[in-house]
Amino acid sequence: MSKGPGLFSDIGKKAKDLLTRDYISDQKFSVSTYSDAGVVLTSTAVKKGGLSSGDVAALYKYRNVTFDVKVDTASNISTIITLNDIVPSTKTIASVKFPDHNSGKLEVQYFHHHATLATAVALNQNPFIDVSATLGTPSIAFGGEAGYDTTSGNFTKYTAGISVTKPDSSASIILGDKGDSIRASYVHHLDQLKRSSAVGEITRRFSTNENTFTVGGSIAVDHLTVVKAKLNNNGKLGALIQHEIIPKSLLTIAGEIDTKALDRIPKFGLAVALKP
Repeated sequence: MSKGPGLFSDIGKKAKDLLTRDYISDQKFSVSTYSDAGVVLTSTAVKKGGLSSGDVAALYKYRNVTFDVKVDTASNISTIITLNDIVPSTKTIASVKFPDHNSGKLEVQYFHHHATLATAVALNQNPFIDVSATLGTPSIAFGGEAGYDTTSGNFTKYTAGISVTKPDSSASIILGDKGDSIRASYVHHLDQLKRSSAVGEITRRFSTNENTFTVGGSIAVDHLTVVKAKLNNNGKLGALIQHEIIPKSLLTIAGEIDTKALDRIPKFGLAVALKP
């Protein structure tokens, strides 16, 4: 793929990952194994409240094709097939979930040095269509996305955004929810490997005159341990510690506390991921 501005979904992604990724309040256990044939098998068990669920996933890459199949305890089978560069600078993604065959979706992504385009269509009798486009360079990009429901003839969403990326920082502004909200974020990396970073994000919802401000960050204690934390103006404090117990095997302990209601029971989660 070309060194272009990236997909529209990449705008603001660095801040979103810092503030949401790996934060868990459920008990989760995941084990991945890698075979000599190139197949990655992953088994996951999750306990949320009094309910338990699990799934087994298989990922196989052959040349420019990736097969991803997942079977869960509710007897659902999810299949994703990704084809790279069938046509130069394109990626095609087909997905379907059984027994709900109407959940099928086909997505085509096109990458250029100064533009990207992505189109997704639901494979059913009344399909929805999502289209996004981005213009620019890896340093500065702007674009938008829109969703259209062919049944009602209405737009389900339209969003616009802009991002500026430097070697040690990135900033973005996204106008979403059909123009009802605006989100601005800034990430500053504290080391060259980008394992220690600080992030700030503010969201304004015009219909309710509500503002949400969140600050957070991650710190690499050493080459095996990372600590992350976040706090918003509603008093929600989240934190986690992630440690590589053996090569490519991560232990994550995360928790969340409502500082404005300390009499409530805090939520804590534990995850173990063994990655190939």
